[in-house]
Amino acid sequence: MITSSPSRRGFLAGAGAIGAGALMSGCVASNSGGSGSQSSGGPVTLQSNLSSPQAKSAMQNLVDAYNKRGSGKAALNTVASETFRTQLPTYLTSANPPDLLTWYPGSVADSYAKKDLLLDVSDIWTKPDLSGYSDALKKLCTSSTGKKVFVPASYYWWGMFYKKSNFIKWGVQEPKTWDEFIALCKKLKSKGVAPIGLGAGSGTAWVASAWFDYLNIRINGAQYHRDLLAGRHSFDDPQVHKVFDKWAEVLPYFDPNGTALAFQDATTALLQGRTGMMLIGTFFADAAPKDQLDDIDFFQFPIIDPTVQVAEEGPTDGYFASAHTHHAAEVKDLMSWLATTEAQELYIKGSSGTSLPTNPKAKDSGTPLVKKGRALIESAADVTQFFNRDSSDALQPTADNALTRFLAQPKDINSILTNWQRDAQKIWGQ
Repeated sequence: MITSSPSRRGFLAGAGAIGAGALMSGCVASNSGGSGSQSSGGPVTLQSNLSSPQAKSAMQNLVDAYNKRGSGKAALNTVASETFRTQLPTYLTSANPPDLLTWYPGSVADSYAKKDLLLDVSDIWTKPDLSGYSDALKKLCTSSTGKKVFVPASYYWWGMFYKKSNFIKWGVQEPKTWDEFIALCKKLKSKGVAPIGLGAGSGTAWVASAWFDYLNIRINGAQYHRDLLAGRHSFDDPQVHKVFDKWAEVLPYFDPNGTALAFQDATTALLQGRTGMMLIGTFFADAAPKDQLDDIDFFQFPIIDPTVQVAEEGPTDGYFASAHTHHAAEVKDLMSWLATTEAQELYIKGSSGTSLPTNPKAKDSGTPLVKKGRALIESAADVTQFFNRDSSDALQPTADNALTRFLAQPKDINSILTNWQRDAQKIWGQ
């Protein structure tokens, strides 16, 4: 679905992750329509998938602060992340849906907008807070029909996270190249430590997609990756086989429990020193004790081919509203406030503080970890989102099936990729 890649300069201009939004057309203001134009009693329902303790608490802080302003009332309903993921289509097609929902922009939001399931909020993008957002974010939040359907709140980065005190104890350092990474894995394994944690079990199989994403953008480049996820290449292409050949080199160093533990439990294993490092997004810190955050660090996913333009994963999070809401005006008021510096700084303060605000005037937490993460994204030549965000929620289960099969039976890669392409083709053909 991507026809052009974002430039580093475009990213720096607005501090927003763009990835899947490069295709989206520009802003076309229009009036909202549908059943959402009227108002009925009761608060705006904000349905949130941010169920980790710190993130949930931070979201409640947002709702409480909004309610104190007096311009409207909102009520938070937090749903376990994986339940939310599977129920989202039901939420959006319900006759009495949640009014506002946390989720992702780009191709994911566009897939729902094409079915007329999202409220057109183009009018609030003309207000001061949102009008100052970067062109990259404006495109990311615009549907293919030209309507603004999303308000971004934060973005974050993925990396190989580890505990600084453990690396010191084990006498190891951050690797830069793939060969140095393999050497690090060997040394950790020799010390009785499972080098690589995963967390692709108990409903979080999607975590494994990060390994596919990073290996593909390091070997084949970000544009090939987006084209593949849009159906312009096949999952059984020789180029994709190269990804799994490289992945097979590090499989012996993965935690044997990698596909049994959810990422939250894999986080615990990392913090307790049972695993050495984990490829994960900064959201994992919301499941970590705050007193351990200063001991957490990360390194860039190793460079494999120096001739391939360096890309990083920088997913954007925020809000879209149901087209069937009965509180359209109130929803837009809340969404407008969630775009402000006040709201975004409040969320960062109440959570782990490892995300970055999308409002160009909002301040991040300023910790060394966040400064390092911002520098990683801002120095990247290209920025991708994540597997389902650069493709669709519907395509994610095909990846979950293929990648967990590969982790269990790597020698069956030929049939795995053949089946993956078959299953993906069904999704693309819908």
